[in-house]
Amino acid sequence: MGRGKSNDPKDVKRKEKTKMQLKRRIGCFDGVSFIIGSIVGAGIFVSPTGVLKHSLLNVGVALTIWTASGLVSLMGSLCYAELGTALPFSGGEYSHIKRGLGSLPAFVFIWTSTFTKPASNAARALLFAEYATQPFYGICPAPEVLKKCLALAVLWSLGILNGCSVKLATWVQMVFTLLKMMALSVIAVGGIVLLVGGRKENLARFEDMFGSEMPNASQIAEAFFQGLYAYGGWWSLNYMAEEMKNPSRNIPLTVMTAVPSVIVFYLLVNISYLTVLTPKEMVSSVAVAVTWADRVIPSVAWIIPLSVAISIFGALNSSMFALGRLSYAGSQSGHLPVLISMLNIHTCTPAPALIFSTIIASIFIIPSDLIMLTNYFGFSAWLMIGLTCASLIVLRYREPNLHRPYKVFLPVPFVMVAMSFFLVLAPIVWSPNMQYLYAFLFMLGSLIVYLPFVHFKLHFAFFDKITCYLQLLLEVSPADGSDESKCE
Repeated sequence: MGRGKSNDPKDVKRKEKTKMQLKRRIGCFDGVSFIIGSIVGAGIFVSPTGVLKHSLLNVGVALTIWTASGLVSLMGSLCYAELGTALPFSGGEYSHIKRGLGSLPAFVFIWTSTFTKPASNAARALLFAEYATQPFYGICPAPEVLKKCLALAVLWSLGILNGCSVKLATWVQMVFTLLKMMALSVIAVGGIVLLVGGRKENLARFEDMFGSEMPNASQIAEAFFQGLYAYGGWWSLNYMAEEMKNPSRNIPLTVMTAVPSVIVFYLLVNISYLTVLTPKEMVSSVAVAVTWADRVIPSVAWIIPLSVAISIFGALNSSMFALGRLSYAGSQSGHLPVLISMLNIHTCTPAPALIFSTIIASIFIIPSDLIMLTNYFGFSAWLMIGLTCASLIVLRYREPNLHRPYKVFLPVPFVMVAMSFFLVLAPIVWSPNMQYLYAFLFMLGSLIVYLPFVHFKLHFAFFDKITCYLQLLLEVSPADGSDESKCE
């Protein structure tokens, strides 16, 4: 006699745990760590001078632009919070663009991101290697081979870490985020103490903040562009929405905690810099935080280069975690090879996706000149943000009954769409360069791949054999609900 289906709650719970799918293991505090870790990199320690320089050293204008840039980033993150709670899937912008605007724009996004985001990770790894090795060489430059080897070691260490355990990756992220925020707190508190002390030279820059020359419209726009770049990374939480515990509550709460915290810290740190250094000294300093430390805490000034390395490491870990989920989501939709959507049978992590993105980042490190080319893809990031916010608007009207635990004020995504397309066109119009054309043609080149392999579903049988071999080698399996394994 056949056995009936068990309705025992314990059996049901056991089956839920053994499902081959991404697990909801990321809490609110972990999410805050990931967002802050993604936003705060080396920039605020090394060279927060772009805004001040384009503000013509006008302190009041610079601080206003830092605040405005933070508020725009908060508006964008609230738009993403609505999409993340309504559609809590891995892949961030990719998943939302695909749902709102269709398969082709989503493919262009993942085509571009497959190269630009690993290149960004390669640049972070090289910068980490620069700060980690330079103290051992004094005034002499560290050997390029050593820096590249260390950068590759860091990339693969984090790739393996993220592939082995989500819990361990989130723990590392939390620790490094706390360390970098402690370093920023030292700078912020140091500035407050000096301001409260009331010495005349410390207060001089703030007595008539708007008194110096005012920048024109194009200079303000350029300063604004620099400020928004410093807040880059606020979109990272949506890449891990599928793994968030109680996403309806935790995604908005995480966003509204992390982004305002960064705004406050950025303002306090800039005020601290301006308390100790003149605007001219700030824009001429190679590493502002190091100069600040040499004057305020000379006996422990070494803490700042160490903090920069820690900050870069944390930002790199967060970026690699998110990028693995982007590749995973793209593969699930048939936009990348099927192997990339598989999960490790022991850890339920997207190990093939992490290996894929780490290999591409490693390729960029070897001839590091390639990283310079990807700078011209900067406009594509804001293009995709604009398309994501446009997707939110489209879904509001096309799917009015979609369950939305959190809804952003509707004019906000319209403002973000307008802002995004301005930021896409501004650098191209103000400083036209053939490299922008090449970047645009590269994005259009995605059609050459999309039409045969996605639209017409062209397939080669030998890919199945390669997939089967790698699946067995890596001990990975399709997620529950996806297509059956080719090896079965």
